[in-house]
Amino acid sequence: MERSDRQEVVRFLEEVTMQAGDAIMSFYRGDLVIERKNVGQSAIDIVTNADRASEELILAALRASFPDHDIVTEETALEMRGSRWKWFVDPLDGTVNFAHGYPVFSVSVALAEDDEVVAGMVCDPLRKESFSAVRGGGAFLNGRPIRASSAERLDRSIVATGFPYDRAVSPENNVAEFSMVVTRVQGIRRGGSAALDLAYVAAGRLDGFWELKLKPWDMAAGMLLVEEAGGRVTDRFGRNADVYTNSVVASNGLIHDALLEILCLCKG
Repeated sequence: MERSDRQEVVRFLEEVTMQAGDAIMSFYRGDLVIERKNVGQSAIDIVTNADRASEELILAALRASFPDHDIVTEETALEMRGSRWKWFVDPLDGTVNFAHGYPVFSVSVALAEDDEVVAGMVCDPLRKESFSAVRGGGAFLNGRPIRASSAERLDRSIVATGFPYDRAVSPENNVAEFSMVVTRVQGIRRGGSAALDLAYVAAGRLDGFWELKLKPWDMAAGMLLVEEAGGRVTDRFGRNADVYTNSVVASNGLIHDALLEILCLCKG
């Protein structure tokens, strides 16, 4: 796909994610229907009618414009056709926040060619902010270029993280990592939307982010945003990361090795 075609994809994504965001906001602090997912494993993981409304809108748009592409989305298991083109869709990232009226959530959609993400969008419908990126074309917030921060030390950095849904029953729960990192940084945040956390690293609002057990739809667009904003993305051991990686570490690049050193100590 040529860069000009990728820009067309971004324009498509901007329109679709804004429409999905409007659909989500029609439920915000309103008439929510909440269902529990994975009953018996985690009572934390939920889905709402807002998630489903957003997903239906995005799926309809993708099927109409790209009928031959595969789609991987959080709420619905779809049949794969073996296309080299694949969409990763999180119709509402931060559902727990949304259900509580906590104002941190987003819509995330990305397109991959042979599993390499080439275009992505993270939309914050509450703040009317759209973070977009095209591989080789930079990262943008509402059409204006963004860059990762220039912080060079952990003790002058704000980082963010999150915790897996199975944290109460799994030893791989990010608690030890959190305890180690929190004493080494200027500040630590737990936003509740990984896609938005990654977008904030790209925009220089956060200096770093790490999390375990994310899904491809959580991080596909955000990882591209960080890379195109001049940041760095790896797994927790410093290896190349992709959308199927079990852990992700994203930063401005300058604090990356220091953050990795702490996370690897926890694993060791």
